[in-house]
Amino acid sequence: MARIASGEWAIEEGAKIIRNGGVVIYPTDTVYGLGCDPFRPEAVERIFRIKGERAKPVPILIDNPERLRGLVELNEAAEGLMRRFWPGPLTLVLRNVGFPPEVTRGGSTVGVRIPNNSIALSLISKSGGFLVGTSANRTGCPPCLTAEEALERLGDEVDLIIDGGRAELAIGSTVVDVSSGEPRLLRPGPLDWGSIGAAIRPSRSADRVDEPA
Repeated sequence: MARIASGEWAIEEGAKIIRNGGVVIYPTDTVYGLGCDPFRPEAVERIFRIKGERAKPVPILIDNPERLRGLVELNEAAEGLMRRFWPGPLTLVLRNVGFPPEVTRGGSTVGVRIPNNSIALSLISKSGGFLVGTSANRTGCPPCLTAEEALERLGDEVDLIIDGGRAELAIGSTVVDVSSGEPRLLRPGPLDWGSIGAAIRPSRSADRVDEPA
């Protein structure tokens, strides 16, 4: 059974666990996240086992947009949304270039964002700048909003739970696909469609993607 920890020690210990291939639950601005090093295939597969039946890719959290250079195809629409809404509750789906297939489940795109949460940002930075950012829950179940919920539901499956209080927004991030350069709303969230900008138009054919933290 994992333990709940808080403060700087918890962040340092969580980063150490992640760098060594472990799995940690941590707070973000939206919901609690279930994370590992996205470049460790065995850790990513462990995330999928914890989540349960699913074939969807997992999103990635970063601490700086520069981390994405050489890993995704950036375009004008994506960079504009990054400047306006990051850090914050907006996941952007981009064409993948360098993230491993275990993360994308063999697909051509990957979801990325910078969370607006100091604990998450510190953990990401200390873990190497990248962190799997799927919501802390089993597939089909509500995401955890507190460390106590995470302990009760997933405590037997992870190595550490970092307590950051109740998740502020208590809803998964808004998801926008910008992989083609023409933004499409894939999932509503804390950012309403109108606030994202007049250049972004909804698409009836958009498919729901993963539940990013």
